[in-house]
Amino acid sequence: MRPSMQSLRSWTRLIRFIGKDGKVYTGEPQGPLTWPKLIAASGSKPSLDNVNHADNLSAKVIKGDIFSSASEVSDTVVPVAKLLSPLAYVPIFRCIGLNYAKHAEETKLPIPKFPVLFMKPSMALQDPFKPIVVPKIAENNQADFECELAVVIGKPCKDVKENEALDYVLGYTVANDVSTRKWQGTKLGSSQWCFSKSFDTFAPLGPSLVCPSLIKDPNQLRIKTTLNGKVMQDSNTSDMIFNVPYLISFLSQSTTLMPGDVILTGTPEGVGFKRDPPVYLQHGDHVVCEVENIGELHNNVVYESKQHQ
Repeated sequence: MRPSMQSLRSWTRLIRFIGKDGKVYTGEPQGPLTWPKLIAASGSKPSLDNVNHADNLSAKVIKGDIFSSASEVSDTVVPVAKLLSPLAYVPIFRCIGLNYAKHAEETKLPIPKFPVLFMKPSMALQDPFKPIVVPKIAENNQADFECELAVVIGKPCKDVKENEALDYVLGYTVANDVSTRKWQGTKLGSSQWCFSKSFDTFAPLGPSLVCPSLIKDPNQLRIKTTLNGKVMQDSNTSDMIFNVPYLISFLSQSTTLMPGDVILTGTPEGVGFKRDPPVYLQHGDHVVCEVENIGELHNNVVYESKQHQ
């Protein structure tokens, strides 16, 4: 019998952070990840420059490679200054399109027979609290939010069965599959999705990686997006067309999924380009993606042409 990632792990929640000594650490947070409410009742959009940390948070340092059974939570406690993505590097993002039934309904597209796959490169990774930078070629009412449950693979995974698939999961986190709709459509992008979703910073991830032992069923989690204090997406991962074990099994067919690979499992209904009127990400917007029992991913939106103004 293959050992599960859960049986090899000494931590339950993992954060990567800059300590108050200026060094980068991986650790187990000693307390909940909480921060002041960032959106006032007036809907004002905050700067994240001085709030990209959890107040009074500290963490026990994790020693060793987090993908190895030799890693362990030490007794060394370090105060947290800034939270980073829980992964320093992602080899590849395997992303699933049209994987929520109500999202398929709002797009008026047929339910796919098999998962729809596209990729994001490693350079799309962005930290929580750092900006989503919309490039000049996509500033004209294109950028859209997509809150997603992210699955991190913990060990080489090939040709696995569904009933074994979750044994290969290192943990779960929150992602925003930022997309530029005009480049995704037929006029500019010829209906291919990778270019439209692969710009630098277009895959914010975090802030914590949660052990599967704390997530009884990854397909029974509330998932929500808030834009400038207004709820835009509010659904449940139970609406997935293809559940998490199926996705891992399907993607591993004759293909080795490697430690650190991230599967973005799709987004629910409520995306901006299908709203009436459409809602696109504007310069200065504040986006929060949230998955139950995992955490909140905060990012501001910065247009490249206005980045240094």
